[in-house]
Amino acid sequence: MTSSLIRGRSRRTRSSISVRVAHAVLGGAAGLVWLALPGMTINTDAPVAISTDTRRVAAAPDDEETSAADLVLPLAVVGAAGALAGYGYVRRTRRARSRTTPGGSTRPAPPVPPLSGLDEQARTLLAEADNRIRAGHEELGFAEPRSGPAAVAPFTRALREAESELSAAFRMRHRYDAGVPEDETSRRHALTGIVGRCQEACRRLETEAAAFDRLRAPARESGEALAFAETRFRELAARTATTETTLADVTRHYALSATAPVTGHVEQAKDHLVLATTHLNRSRQAADWDDPDGTARDLRAAEGAIARAAVLLDGVDRLAADLTTAQQMLPATLTGAEAELAVVRGLPATGEQGPSDGAPDGPAEGPLSHVPVGELRARLRHADAVLASVRHTLTGARPYDPLDLLRRTVEAAAPLATGRTGVLPAAALLTADSAIADADGFITAHRAAVGAEARTLLAAARETTPAGPAAPPSTLTDRLHADTLARRARELAEQDVRMHGKPDADAAPQAGFGGPGTRANPDSPTP
Repeated sequence: MTSSLIRGRSRRTRSSISVRVAHAVLGGAAGLVWLALPGMTINTDAPVAISTDTRRVAAAPDDEETSAADLVLPLAVVGAAGALAGYGYVRRTRRARSRTTPGGSTRPAPPVPPLSGLDEQARTLLAEADNRIRAGHEELGFAEPRSGPAAVAPFTRALREAESELSAAFRMRHRYDAGVPEDETSRRHALTGIVGRCQEACRRLETEAAAFDRLRAPARESGEALAFAETRFRELAARTATTETTLADVTRHYALSATAPVTGHVEQAKDHLVLATTHLNRSRQAADWDDPDGTARDLRAAEGAIARAAVLLDGVDRLAADLTTAQQMLPATLTGAEAELAVVRGLPATGEQGPSDGAPDGPAEGPLSHVPVGELRARLRHADAVLASVRHTLTGARPYDPLDLLRRTVEAAAPLATGRTGVLPAAALLTADSAIADADGFITAHRAAVGAEARTLLAAARETTPAGPAAPPSTLTDRLHADTLARRARELAEQDVRMHGKPDADAAPQAGFGGPGTRANPDSPTP
């Protein structure tokens, strides 16, 4: 829609041009009239006799001079009209070149920012949006037990919507990191889309910031909230000793690689609980001094420290359970893998089976019909070697890593799997879920230092093996791929933490609903 200012200026421009054209036409007409006047004054009556009087002859030059003088004024008028028309044309042209309104030349467009700057902005916003969502879940974990599911339903819905936007942004980022799209213009559009999705996720949380502040108003809930946080603190403090014992037992029974993902978790949890103690004491003092803002600030910081301590302890207990389950699944998984190999060897082939290794001489029918014979034999030899190594480790006297052996078994048999046994997909799901949970817990506990790349790979792993009753079933290949992505995400997260160079006790700021600028989400200060 064109503004009234532009419409008015357009009409005035056309009007001024019309006036100048009219002036030029009138000036030209006046010049023609002056040129025609001498001809109109010639006498057409009967001719007069010629006189030989020398006095009349001498007057002839005066008449000629008068006729020439009569032509000067019309020519001057025509010249003036032409000059005015030319001046108007030149002036209009200059104004058209210098104006910035629609219809004329605009000012030069601002320079396009470099792709590297847009890429860095996208990375920063991905980490920021992910941090806000993680902190939002932590805050709801303290608000829901006191206020009830109905009271926190709007905030739960806001988190789901923000997670949907962030998941789309992570999908775009994962394709971008894989080189899709390829041309620079499309990649710039992809980064712009990532930035927009992240901003929308943060905006969705910010819209609920005021309502969340009212739900957790210090004047109304400070005493109850503080008591609840102190109860959670005491529960975690008592649980720390139990989890420490669990980790010691796991360390004695399994190889060091089995417990490497949670090494130091108990000590870090203790550090967070010490930090929580400091903030709980400060919050209690602020409540006694009738300082609601100070009460809320330290209470939120204490809740954040308690939540991260819980994540670390949960990681130890979850890994211990996964190792136990993997150890129990190993014999059945080995049997299932060997059964798959036997099925492949017994499949019909185009030629007779070789007597030396039992491998088919031609391409087998079914899911492996596209595999060349030489590659099929190589796969069988590799799988036999891996399964023999796993069985040798199981029967040996040295501690081992059940999850690693389970993963090796599934990876060796997967290229030969025909889908006739369900134990391999179940084992792959266990290893993938364990890797995803491990990476997610590590990023949550150290999220102040973890960048966008690790978070993107973790999101891709989740997308590959979606959870929930409505999620489509994942294949064996999908689960193996998800396991690989999650373990790579954990490695990158560890690199980020090492490069960050700060202790874990002061790690993550509380940036949930509305971000760190709101009262409900202060940064977690260190004591």
